[in-house]
Amino acid sequence: MRSDLLHYINGEWTESSGKDTIEVINPATEEVIGTISNGTKEDVDRAVKAARAAFPHFSQTSKSDRIDLLHRIAEEYEKRKDDFVEMITQELGAPVKMSNKVHYNMGLSHFKEAAKQLDTFEFTENRGSTLIRKESIGVSGLITPWNFPTNQTSTKLASAFAAGSPVVLKPSELTPYAAIILAEVFEAAGVPKGVFNLVNGSGETVGDAISSHPDIDFVSFTGSGAVGQKISENAAKTVKRVALELGGKSPLIVLDDYDVKKAAKIAVSNVLANSGQVCTAATRTLVSKAKHDEFVEAVKEVLPKFPVGDPRDENTFYGPLVAEKQYDRVQDYIKKGEEEGATLLAGGTGKPEGLEKGYYVKPTVFTNVNNDMVIAREEIFGPVMSIITYDDLEDAIRIANDTIYGLAGYVVGDDPKTVEYVASSIRAGRISINTPPADFSAPFGGYKQSGIGREWGDYGIEEYLEIKSVVGMSS
Repeated sequence: MRSDLLHYINGEWTESSGKDTIEVINPATEEVIGTISNGTKEDVDRAVKAARAAFPHFSQTSKSDRIDLLHRIAEEYEKRKDDFVEMITQELGAPVKMSNKVHYNMGLSHFKEAAKQLDTFEFTENRGSTLIRKESIGVSGLITPWNFPTNQTSTKLASAFAAGSPVVLKPSELTPYAAIILAEVFEAAGVPKGVFNLVNGSGETVGDAISSHPDIDFVSFTGSGAVGQKISENAAKTVKRVALELGGKSPLIVLDDYDVKKAAKIAVSNVLANSGQVCTAATRTLVSKAKHDEFVEAVKEVLPKFPVGDPRDENTFYGPLVAEKQYDRVQDYIKKGEEEGATLLAGGTGKPEGLEKGYYVKPTVFTNVNNDMVIAREEIFGPVMSIITYDDLEDAIRIANDTIYGLAGYVVGDDPKTVEYVASSIRAGRISINTPPADFSAPFGGYKQSGIGREWGDYGIEEYLEIKSVVGMSS
């Protein structure tokens, strides 16, 4: 069993000022795999002081220096591939295949993309006799979620480093070990002292201390809407800027001209990936009334091809939920769906057969769902799909936009003009058409209550910069 009771502050592994610890659970076995320190406000103060001291020099480093740093990080990251894959499989319960192909690779891609974007990024602009400068925002506080321990953490860190911003990171206490490996990667890559600081602990203590700290200039948070509101309230007291990537209830609109079996496969894989613990998951599948029955039969046919099971099994598509609390939450939503009158097409409450140990949930599909039901309006964050029917294209768009969220949207169809019209009509930050390949340069973020700001690529770097006008001088 691991024991990781040190924080990484000012280039050194240091003891916490407190004695409390937090157990880390393997969600597939429900066994304790290690302990971390439950950091304190004093630990955050030390980390912020180190970052503040590093800021004057790091913010003035050249683009080439920061590009070299990002390349060194990517090189060291690749050396730790086996460790990342093993740890994410253990602490998150992600199937080993997904830990390898998705979690590990997404984290690596952000460092590479930031270096690529930085190469052509312009920090100055001349407008007549005025010089416009983009300067590092200062010290950034990063609060990251458990569902993507490398992706969400790496995109923030890569952008901050590219912009010349020292950071204080608080990873989720449910999945802290990927961040500890990242700290070791940064140490090996020669990240300057104070530029990266890691304080483990609870959101109530460490997260609160970061979002309210007067010497932190910017807070980037990914997580729930309720916590995002709390962070905004804390940040407002010192008028610091925030970027929030929050929840979603994303629609997937299936157009009538698209192959129904292909559509069913896309819909099911999207909802079940990462055990449904994805903020962009297409949890509302919209099909026309004319295609409903055919689509339902296609879903029943395709479901067995996405098995739930032991994360170490190469054939497993999705594993357990991250924690008992998350399991109970999803069970409550499934019960609510049945109480509301939705038809349970597959799955339901309880654990899948043969998986009594671990926080496993059956792949669950509801049909006869209307958009006013709780299961269609609230983010469940589990492997639960709601099938909703629409009358015509305008009705589909109306239903898709009838939500407080706007993080993502999906359209599958064969007619380019229709697909483009639907994509442009969905009010969300990222629209995917017919399962395109990942684009790490494309901005990521949401409309409405899905958040504020953008991550990934050059838009991610912009978040960590302030704008200065020098009037009467050009360079």
